[in-house]
Amino acid sequence: MLSPDDLAAIVDAIARAEALTSAEVRVHLERRVRRAHAGGDPTLARARDIFARLEMHDTTHRGSVLIYLAVEDRKLAIIGDDAIHARVGDEYWMGVRDAMVSRLREGRAREAVVEAVGEVGRALSRHFPRGSDDRPDPNNDLSVS
Repeated sequence: MLSPDDLAAIVDAIARAEALTSAEVRVHLERRVRRAHAGGDPTLARARDIFARLEMHDTTHRGSVLIYLAVEDRKLAIIGDDAIHARVGDEYWMGVRDAMVSRLREGRAREAVVEAVGEVGRALSRHFPRGSDDRPDPNNDLSVS
């Protein structure tokens, strides 16, 4: 997996991204994709399960984003809730994914996640800027299983 320093850098990137937006960014890391999903892409299915389990759809603006990475499998998925997806579309998500894949192929998992979080944070800030009454999210937005 990633080192404690890598995980700290990811948490810091999430905090920086969320400081710009009223939306939520989370990262979920696993060693391998759990393959208990029937049909379709198991990586995407697992990411959707985690998105639901973390109740990321239950936000005011429907602008939450989950970056899911199965480190040993080198599999990833990025899930954007309805409102952010409607604003940025499939091409945006594919671009973020492709940049992550490129870094992962170079053996740079930390940079893959940190850069993706930064890019997603910038997109969220354009569509869901932080308001004066928004408070920083106190949750640990990095989960590992």
